[in-house]
Amino acid sequence: MAKREVNLVKFSTRGIYGVTIMVDLAQNALEGPISLKSVADRQKLSEHYLEQLVPELRKAGLVKSIRGAQGGYILAKRPEDILIGDIIRVLEGPIAPVECTEQSGVNCCEKTDFCVTREVWVKVRDSINDVVDSISLADLLKDAEKEEGEKLNLFDDEA
Repeated sequence: MAKREVNLVKFSTRGIYGVTIMVDLAQNALEGPISLKSVADRQKLSEHYLEQLVPELRKAGLVKSIRGAQGGYILAKRPEDILIGDIIRVLEGPIAPVECTEQSGVNCCEKTDFCVTREVWVKVRDSINDVVDSISLADLLKDAEKEEGEKLNLFDDEA
C-alpha cells in the first residue's frame, strides 16, 4: 500500500517561535530584562529571526523593551493575562483552516452563500481558537514546572 502524504493544518515558525519567546521570557522573568541573544541561545533559535518577531509582539502590547546596557525584553502583562491565541494571531494573523472562514460574513468566493462544507471549516476554526484561547502563558509555566518536577523525582521510588 502506498504511503499517503500528510497535509497538516499548521502554524508557521512565526507563531511557534513567538510562543517560545514568550514562554522563555516568562520562565526567566526574575532575571529582569532578557536579551534576544540569551533567548536564542537557550532555545537554539536564530537571533536574527527573533529580532523580526519581537517588534510585532511589542506593538501588540505583549512585551516591553528596556533600553540600555542591561536592557532587553520583559512581558508587558502577567503570564495569566497572555493567551497563546493572542500570540499566534499577532504573528500569524487570523487562525483559520481555509480562507473563507477568516472573517464571518465576508464572501471569499462565489459559493460562500450556499457552500455545503463551509460550516465544517467554521467549526474547525472555532475549535482551534477555543483551544489556544483557553491556554495562558501561566498554564504553560505550570506544565513546565510539573514536567521538571517529574524529571527530578524520576528515581525517588528506587531508594
